[in-house]
Parts: sequence; structure tokens; C-alpha cells
Amino acid sequence: MTTPPTVSRAAERDQPLRIAVLVASTRTERVGLTLGEWAAERVASTGAEAALVDLADVVLPDDALLQPGGGPRSPLADRIDRADAYVVVTPEHNHSYPAALKRAIDWHYAEWMFKTATVLSYGVQGGLLATEHLRGVLAELSVVTTRRVVGLRAPWNDVDSGAFAPPDGVTPAFDEAVRELTWWAETLRTARRERPFRR
Repeated sequence: MTTPPTVSRAAERDQPLRIAVLVASTRTERVGLTLGEWAAERVASTGAEAALVDLADVVLPDDALLQPGGGPRSPLADRIDRADAYVVVTPEHNHSYPAALKRAIDWHYAEWMFKTATVLSYGVQGGLLATEHLRGVLAELSVVTTRRVVGLRAPWNDVDSGAFAPPDGVTPAFDEAVRELTWWAETLRTARRERPFRR
């Protein structure tokens, strides 16, 4: 017997939100993974399911295979597809975000669509130019970026015994960004299920 749609919808509503925390820096000497671990802990404290995705561990296919709208199924595709929302942890490199993050974005298309993201950026001046560049790119993929984002100034100075020790005000600011993120994630998950956009 087929499960009535109302039952499956109710079951999905009871599922915790799945939020992927993407660590964009792939450099050997980096603070990004430490920040990503802190962000994932904050996300998990809301009751959401947090999945840490370290782009340093991801091997994408050769870019020669890349096509408009993505390319062959990548090892990262299912992890992006499963997520209802994203926290992008990115440094600012030369007034933008790293090439590894751009490749991860470009190698996927439908997996991102009609979801939401917030950004935890960092750099000497807080990395907010990386955030602003991401907004335009993610909009092209029908990703809603939150108004609330957090930029960290020189966070490598706030690492103690391998863990991020946030300065005053950072944790409540990030928690507010995640609160907005979860509102969008719940709203868009309902919309994708009940009135999907027809392309």
C-alpha cells in the first residue's frame, strides 16, 4: 500500500533541518577548518543536523568536463543535494573568495537551487568582500543569502589550543544569522515539497 502523501509530508516536517557547513579554504596553513568546526557546533546547538564539508578533502572532476548547468555527478553532489541550507566559511583572497569554492559552486547546479545560505567570512578586515561576491553568484543558482552575515577580523588571533575562542559579540551575531538561516530553510523546504518551482 502506498503511504498517503499527508503522512510523508508530516514525516518530512519532523525531520531536523540539514545544514552543510562548507569550509572554503584549502591552504595547508589555515584557520578555516577551526572556524568551520565552531560554526558546526553552533548550528547543531539549534537542533539542526550539521554536516561539515571540508573542500580540502574534495576532489572534483577535471574542469574540461564541466558543462553549463554542472557536469558529471561529482563526489560532493549528494552532500550538497541533501542539505536544506548552507553556512559558507570563507576567507577573503584578493578581494573575493577562493577558487576552490568557485569550483565547488560551478560543478553543481540543481543541487543548490531554492535553498538558503549564510556566510561566515574572515580576513584582515573581516572578509566581507568575499561575502558580497558570493551573494551575486548564489543568486544565479536561486540560493537566498541571509541579510545577517558575520565577518571575523584576523580570527587566527582568537585560536586557543586548536579551538576558536570568539571575541565578544561574535557568538550572538552568528546565532542570529543561523536563526534567520533556519527560518529560510524551513520556509523553502516546505515550498520545494508542496509547490515546487517549475523550470
